[in-house]
Amino acid sequence: MDTEPEEAEKCLLHEKSPSSRKGGFRTMPFIIVNESFEKVASYGLAPNMIIYLMNDYHLDAATGSSIIYLWSALSNCLSIFGAVSADSYLGRFSVIAFGSISSLLGMMLLWLTAAFPQLRPTLCDQPSYSCNSPQVAQLAVLFLSFVLISVGAGCVRPCSIAFGADQLAFISTSNKERVLDSYFNWYYASAAFSSIVAMTVIVYIQDSFGWTIGFAVPVILMTMSVPIFLLGSSLYIKVKPRESLFAGFMQVLVAAFRKRNICHQIRNSGFNYYSKGKSMMLAPSNDWRFFNNACIIEDPDRDLNPDGSASNPWRLCNVELVESLKSFIRVLPMWSSGIVFLVSLNSLSFTVLQAQTMDRHIFANVEIPAGSFGVFLVVSLTLWIGFYNSVLVPLLRKYTTQQNGLSPILRMGIGLVIGTIAMTSYAIIESRRRWLAIETSLQDDANDVIEMSALWLVPQEVLLGLAEAFNAIGQIEFFYTQFPKSMSSIAVALYSLEAAISNLVGSALVNIVDNVTEKIDGISWLSSNINNGHLDYYCWLLTLFNVVNFVYFLVCYRSYRTYQKIGQSNGTEENDHVCM
Repeated sequence: MDTEPEEAEKCLLHEKSPSSRKGGFRTMPFIIVNESFEKVASYGLAPNMIIYLMNDYHLDAATGSSIIYLWSALSNCLSIFGAVSADSYLGRFSVIAFGSISSLLGMMLLWLTAAFPQLRPTLCDQPSYSCNSPQVAQLAVLFLSFVLISVGAGCVRPCSIAFGADQLAFISTSNKERVLDSYFNWYYASAAFSSIVAMTVIVYIQDSFGWTIGFAVPVILMTMSVPIFLLGSSLYIKVKPRESLFAGFMQVLVAAFRKRNICHQIRNSGFNYYSKGKSMMLAPSNDWRFFNNACIIEDPDRDLNPDGSASNPWRLCNVELVESLKSFIRVLPMWSSGIVFLVSLNSLSFTVLQAQTMDRHIFANVEIPAGSFGVFLVVSLTLWIGFYNSVLVPLLRKYTTQQNGLSPILRMGIGLVIGTIAMTSYAIIESRRRWLAIETSLQDDANDVIEMSALWLVPQEVLLGLAEAFNAIGQIEFFYTQFPKSMSSIAVALYSLEAAISNLVGSALVNIVDNVTEKIDGISWLSSNINNGHLDYYCWLLTLFNVVNFVYFLVCYRSYRTYQKIGQSNGTEENDHVCM
């Protein structure tokens, strides 16, 4: 999948209307404001959602946490479909516009659940124990709002940054790379600022003024976001969709299977590989040789058109596409090593329940909202990235061969180690918090505040922020180095897919632990009354999983190094490229 056609399309679009001078810096406010408002609105809903589900929908902690996991999984899965739809079918502008409207509708529907009591179960004095369960229709409205918000996030987030880069592709400057780098820095800075505002201002409004006003603010932000983005429509460069890379992967699989017996036909005869255009890839690599069948030309008269193109892409694929699929497969083991870490990272809904039972005062009259402790994660991540890029990278370049200081794989490993330390801290602090609750006779009352500062939760949040800065960014950079240029967008899509799977794993783990421990002990580790449950045991379980996962990461790394050595010493016969 060559990037040259895409650039040609951009040039063509730009040349059709030279007088209009589409794109450029004047489009940035429309794009960045749209993305920032969407992030503030959607991120502001997540931190306190566990409290809303427990208090207003009378769900227990495990069920509410599982729903939040599934909601996040849906958003991440739809990010992949949003990216594919934008790149291959509808174009980025249409997908962002559709996503913005979907987010607005979802937030309006969620606001209605808070504004109209008929859409929620009736009130009660003991939300966690003897309340009426929500009706099917009430849950349907709630879940529909979640789906619409997820569709919006899945359309806006993966497309917005690339859409902004499209606008700067043809600006008149001698240093375009510096301009794009500046854009990316401003984009990520606005994203970080939006997350901080969401976890502080929006959460504070929800805690201080109630859900009706707290949910109305995101609606107002999205109501402003949609017209702002659409107002810039006449100024945008709108790149046409191109062929889907994932469809190309399916073509390789089908073509290789259809020609699975090709070794018997060509063992004693010569053969040629099909290369696309001016591609430098004239022959496939020697690993995963089954897929090489897909790019073998059996009969030039039948397989090729007069212009040299493939007559049937489901029977003959180019070498570059075959190698792209192999690159995708090669990174899967290393990619899978991040799932358990993300399960730990996404267990923040329990942190909100912890913070509710602790003293959250900084000063006598200043109290941190329980849902705002996630901001320490975002701040530590942002500050570390700035410090690493500005200070450490120039120093490390002198002692390593890596342009970015440390290799991507080393950063991934460091992130997993820090993540394990963070979960250990999580377990120790929770053990201490629960012990104090029992000592002060609050075991059966999760509403009273114990004499323990909630600032003890900050270290685990800071450590998780550092772990994400190392592991997540290391992963994406590793994917970029392993893929051909035509697959650069897959790096972010893979991380979104990993996040989605980790959410599903997290939801399943919460349900399994809740059901099993309740049957064995009579009280679930993840009881809605965390003073009576054993959240500390659950944290130790996650710590154990992180230790095992780090060992798995080392095994994957050794396997990856073995593959590299084999690739460097590849000297087999030509026919070995085909036969297994």
